[in-house]
Amino acid sequence: MAYVLGFFAADGYITVNRRGGQFWSIQITDKELLCSIKRTVGSEHRIGERLGNTKEKTLYRLQIGSNEMCDDLRKLGFNERKTKSMSIPHIPEKYFTDFVRGYFDGDGNVWSGLIHKKRKRPTVNLIVAFTSCSRDFLECLHERLKTLCVTGGCLYKAKGGYLRLQYSAVDSLKLYDFMYNHKDFQKSGLFLERKRQAFEKYQKLRYAPVV
Repeated sequence: MAYVLGFFAADGYITVNRRGGQFWSIQITDKELLCSIKRTVGSEHRIGERLGNTKEKTLYRLQIGSNEMCDDLRKLGFNERKTKSMSIPHIPEKYFTDFVRGYFDGDGNVWSGLIHKKRKRPTVNLIVAFTSCSRDFLECLHERLKTLCVTGGCLYKAKGGYLRLQYSAVDSLKLYDFMYNHKDFQKSGLFLERKRQAFEKYQKLRYAPVV
């Protein structure tokens, strides 16, 4: 469930209708992951679908009506206007890795590839970043990760008004181990394969023979 909470922090929202009914929702383009989240929370709700145009991907939405669950989310710091005000709730250390992976899959990105391509031997690089409009959230994430797995990281304001917590290759590899190489990871089964593969692409490039 810590993964789901992390993913909700990134891509979820709460709505209240005119009758006072409360709903929490997650809307993403990856249907397979959303189905896994649905199974994890024990939901029987239908996953909605909104077709995109030629330039946009299809969006899938899981919406669950529950006053109790929405109230619990508010107590954890996720209200209807959480974008700029949310903070990291208290999460036991054993579950924090799942929370981070969930947030990373929602509002994180990873890039691996070659830089300085004109040189005789281009440099293989790896960058991981978490984004948010909440400075408090990213500052808390930065400090918590320092106590668990990484020592670096740089927080700065990016174009578009949002904030970005970015890590270089060495710390990115430590984050990879933190998010994927632990005994409870296989139990949860919740992760975006394409993001994990970006880390593994770096490893392949790093040890590729010189030609």
